[in-house]
Amino acid sequence: MPRINLASVFVDDQDKALAFYTEALGFVKKHDVPLGEHRWITVVSPEDDGVELVLEPDAHPAVGPFQSALVADGIPLTSFAVDDVRAEHERLVALGVHFVQEPTDMGPVTTAVLDDTCGNLIQLAQYS
Repeated sequence: MPRINLASVFVDDQDKALAFYTEALGFVKKHDVPLGEHRWITVVSPEDDGVELVLEPDAHPAVGPFQSALVADGIPLTSFAVDDVRAEHERLVALGVHFVQEPTDMGPVTTAVLDDTCGNLIQLAQYS
């Protein structure tokens, strides 16, 4: 049976993205391989390095309009699970992270949505 190995987020600046995803969100860099103009950069959770998040350059012409449309409509590109959305929100706000949606209870899930500074909205989700 297939399993998820890689997931990607398109970013407008790989260095800025690597700093944000490691220093603010707390992921750990797994790979950083030069590939000409860009790099193959992946980060993983410090608790489980099974699924790698690729910090993919946004160089393809379809990415800009796609990202802009999602952000304009307030739609997160992806979602990361957290144990406590409210505590993570407070920790990240103290680091200067901008949230476009404060923690919100939605039945069996509590969510918050942040701006990753690299062109994406990212949802944090706590499942009851």
